Amino acid sequence: MSTTAALRGADRPAVRVVLWVACGLSTVSAFSLLMDVVGLLFAQGVDNPEAAVLHVLGLLGAVLLATTAQARRFGTCTRCGAEHETVTRPQPSRAPRPVRLTAYAGTVAFLPYAGMKLVWATGGTFAEFSGAQALESYRRNGASGLWLTLESWGLDGTVLLAGLGVFLLFGLIRPWGQVFPRWTLVLGGRRVPRWLPLTPALIGATILVPYGVIGVGYLALATAGVLPIRRGDFPSPTDALLVGWIGHTAFAVHGIALLVASRSYWVRTRPLC
Repeated sequence: MSTTAALRGADRPAVRVVLWVACGLSTVSAFSLLMDVVGLLFAQGVDNPEAAVLHVLGLLGAVLLATTAQARRFGTCTRCGAEHETVTRPQPSRAPRPVRLTAYAGTVAFLPYAGMKLVWATGGTFAEFSGAQALESYRRNGASGLWLTLESWGLDGTVLLAGLGVFLLFGLIRPWGQVFPRWTLVLGGRRVPRWLPLTPALIGATILVPYGVIGVGYLALATAGVLPIRRGDFPSPTDALLVGWIGHTAFAVHGIALLVASRSYWVRTRPLC
């Protein structure tokens, strides 16, 4: 099948529904890719290379299926159906108030998580688990020298990643996320390509949403006593539940906020007829 025929086929409502369902299933298969990414960045590697490859393929499949589902009639404008030789970009704008509130919620959700991690990184104790125990756990689990160095400076690698996520989230909802800073030597004042913030945002949302939402569901069942909870390095199941709720809630809410903000950014930056 040619590319033109594929894009025209994707414009049929029934085909688009099937594509979105397949995209959702592929997204679920990328579950726990976040832990694989953290392991590659700050540890000696991933726990299960074969599973990590499947997670990456699930994410890639979700991106390709979503891209195909969003395709319209080949060679025509996505808004009016006519053909245009040139298009113009709309002026930078901020997201609507509901989208901004969702982004603020995604930011606030990370505050307890960042506070917990920084307490451990600075040698404090949270959930009956001390910073010294956390550092020993990192060493035992094969943390990299970079991770251990950051911890010795009172910083946590996942908190730094969370900070980047918050920065990206605000770039999606504020006008400055659509224009390069004027002080940039080469790209000063130029428009930001749409794919530049949307690519990491959608990848981050695809990783965070299933990990966070499924984790919250598991914690809810464990809290109700339906499923057991693994203590791990924590002294009691109650402590493990507390830490789990803080982490998975942050990932779920921030991931959903990234999805909502990405959708808003996509709509607000679409080329004009």
